[in-house]
Amino acid sequence: MNLRGLVNSITRVVNANVTATILRNIGADRKPGGVRIPTYGKFPIQVQVQSLSYSDLQQLDGLNIQGTRRAVYLDGAAFSVVRIAQKGGDLLIFERGLLPEGTTWLIVHVLEQWQDGKAGAAWAKVAITLQDEMLDSRILESTPSLDFSQPDNSQNLPGI
Repeated sequence: MNLRGLVNSITRVVNANVTATILRNIGADRKPGGVRIPTYGKFPIQVQVQSLSYSDLQQLDGLNIQGTRRAVYLDGAAFSVVRIAQKGGDLLIFERGLLPEGTTWLIVHVLEQWQDGKAGAAWAKVAITLQDEMLDSRILESTPSLDFSQPDNSQNLPGI
């Protein structure tokens, strides 16, 4: 049963889903001098942006995460920092003007992540924090689009 899909069909009446581009952090390239440059794969995704609940705010405060924050529900999996894999958090890029504060948001914490059954639909609730508008359009244009019909891509991106 796709529980997220069922609930989302009701919540969309009062809070529509929006399209964003997720930049999935797939590691980093090491440049001369030891500078690490993050690398991303990108794909469009439907998300629902909401305010954070009181308990979510308490949890983020306990982690000392500050800044302009929102909660996002999305189908699939999303990741914040994964230290053991040496990956930074995924980025969500929204169309200009969709969120008044800005377009580039970092996934800083996975609040909930579920999978409906063994091969069922996955969904997540993540906390995002507004980032400086530092993403150069050349980075976005040069980031390869991911094709999830290919098995080799899906093993790097579980749950999508």
